[in-house]
Amino acid sequence: MPRNGADIRIGTSGWLYPAWRGTFYPRGLAHPRELEYLSRRVNTVEINGSFYSLQRPQRYRHWHDVTPPDFRFAVKGGRFITHLKQLRDPEVPLANFFASGVLALGHKLGPVLWQLPARLAFDAERIENFLRLLPGNTTAVSRLAARHDSKLNCEPYLDAGPDRPVRHALEARHSSFADPACLELLHDYGVALVVADTAGTWPYLEHVTADFVYVRLHGDVELYTSGYSDRALSAWARKITAWHAAGLDTYVYFDNDSKAKAPGDAVALAEKLGLRQAAPGASR
Repeated sequence: MPRNGADIRIGTSGWLYPAWRGTFYPRGLAHPRELEYLSRRVNTVEINGSFYSLQRPQRYRHWHDVTPPDFRFAVKGGRFITHLKQLRDPEVPLANFFASGVLALGHKLGPVLWQLPARLAFDAERIENFLRLLPGNTTAVSRLAARHDSKLNCEPYLDAGPDRPVRHALEARHSSFADPACLELLHDYGVALVVADTAGTWPYLEHVTADFVYVRLHGDVELYTSGYSDRALSAWARKITAWHAAGLDTYVYFDNDSKAKAPGDAVALAEKLGLRQAAPGASR
């Protein structure tokens, strides 16, 4: 594919799935080596564990160290912020999240994903209060992280390193987020509205609100389960090609993981787009 400076990243949502063992992952591959193996087949992955609980700097450092130099991670924001507090009073929880070691990914830190619950409708004041707190670069991440409280269960990691941009994406599951006022807010703050394929479970929203596009493919026939046909992958390849031609970086993550479809679909889509595939396999 001709390059115009825009980046295309194709990967999966997470990597620790028993169903992948002996199907995508070779039999006998040690579980701690699974990320290493996957990272030689795709060029990005979402960190999902950060959604369920605060991680630790040593984990982020390990993930950084076992992946190739040009690899990128998306980091999923904590459900305490998005689902339990539903974005209310987010400053200190955001500080705890970012102090837990996100910056230890260094230059491999890609977008931060904020997935909202389906019950949360668009509320302009609440959404803007959240968006304005999101740090736009690593220096701002470090400043925010320094405001953590005692709920942080590890030593804070505040090393911003060389200042780099930090992007954010919002996955909304309520149709009210198609409100033009919402799209304008997201555009003003440079936050991407996630394009999510959910087999019709939640609204499909395809609006470019930032200088990049973030896509999550949860399954087009059966949520989290069905694989994508060659025809469906070709359709997504055409969309990605159009975004790329417009100069937009594009991040795509397959979340149809329950029957081990995600990694194969990710590799197949990357091949359709002519992306270089890394040498397969990691030593066991």
